[in-house]
Amino acid sequence: MKDTCNMTPAERVAAIEAALRPLADPLKALEMRAYLKDQFGFLGLAAPLRRQAVKALGLARMHHADELLDTARLLWALPEREFRYTAVDLLRQQSKCLRPWHLPQIQALMQQDAWWETVDSLSAVVGDVLHAARGSEDDPQTLMDAWVQDADYWLRRCAMIHQLGWREDTDLARLHAYALRLAPEKEFFIRKAIGWAFRDLARWDPDGVRSFLNGHRAQFSGLTLREALKHL
Repeated sequence: MKDTCNMTPAERVAAIEAALRPLADPLKALEMRAYLKDQFGFLGLAAPLRRQAVKALGLARMHHADELLDTARLLWALPEREFRYTAVDLLRQQSKCLRPWHLPQIQALMQQDAWWETVDSLSAVVGDVLHAARGSEDDPQTLMDAWVQDADYWLRRCAMIHQLGWREDTDLARLHAYALRLAPEKEFFIRKAIGWAFRDLARWDPDGVRSFLNGHRAQFSGLTLREALKHL
């Protein structure tokens, strides 16, 4: 095998493809396809098996954003969903390569054959990048201010949930403003996202979440409130 440090993105993707395709399970692939409403193709690989196979390749870490993003784009172009999940794993593992100005490239991936599982996974990448950039001279979250107003509800969902796991670092003003802006929407994935964001925050600030939701209860859907208050 070629020295993995010197592999091009295309060579990395070819190695990943060669490792995963022989493991394909057609019956499992049908189950996975059905779970996502028969919209996408699958190899039929559970996440632990897929990750183990990729890890066994011993691919060197990528230290340049262009290399990482090119690899992700090539994986995204393959028809089976597992290659996109592998791309997300690489982006999360090596997110230190990325800066807020790379997020439009993540957006392009997010909007390609979008569904909740890739959108939510890439939202975690967005969150990692923006959390790491906090304290920089320019406000790194201004892009989310644009996404929360975007015509594409998947981008609005990303803006709503990008702070998951930020704990005490959560920008409460933004979280509250985004939630109130999106509250009138009927879209299931938006209503669910608002509740999910508050459910996550409630682990660190239960009193604050209760107070905010009680003060605006009439504005939120039952779905949002059930999701937000699930563990309170």
